[in-house]
Amino acid sequence: MSGYIAPQQPIQPQAPMQPVQPTVKAKKPLYKRVWFWIIVVVAILVVAGTMGGNGSSADGVKTTTATQSQQTTDTKKDEQKKQEDSVPPEYKSALRQADTYANIMHMSKAGLLKQLTSEYGGKFSQEAAQYAVDNVQTDWNANALAKAKSYQENMAMSPEAIHDQLTSEYGDQFTQEEADYAIQHLND
Repeated sequence: MSGYIAPQQPIQPQAPMQPVQPTVKAKKPLYKRVWFWIIVVVAILVVAGTMGGNGSSADGVKTTTATQSQQTTDTKKDEQKKQEDSVPPEYKSALRQADTYANIMHMSKAGLLKQLTSEYGGKFSQEAAQYAVDNVQTDWNANALAKAKSYQENMAMSPEAIHDQLTSEYGDQFTQEEADYAIQHLND
């Protein structure tokens, strides 16, 4: 080796590397997807099933029974609608408010009547309030039990004190039977 040094090649600047893009599969249009057609077929079957009617039987008994049941149901609905239409608006409002007090706040019948007629409560007439109390759908025993559990959990009251609170004229005004039921089932 003679000491000869070969001239070096000039370094060519390279273009910056581009990040590799993952291959993205083009999305199919909605109508080309399998799940779309499954939903369409199920929807068509449901619509066809509801429009298909009651079906028929060889002896016609099922059709007659279904028709009679439908007529009875329609008659009952018509009677109920007539009764609802004849109820004054004040009574309907009292009933809606009674439903809230009875089923959310778990009030007793007497407490509910007092609340609906109170000048600080519903301010309903005695007649409207009585209609509401008589027609509200609730379980008075369950209301007494809910109140009793609330007193036990939140105020750590004894069963005897809870019973007194439930039946007190200054308390919840539940009947003796409703309070007894609540105490019996307090720890269920």
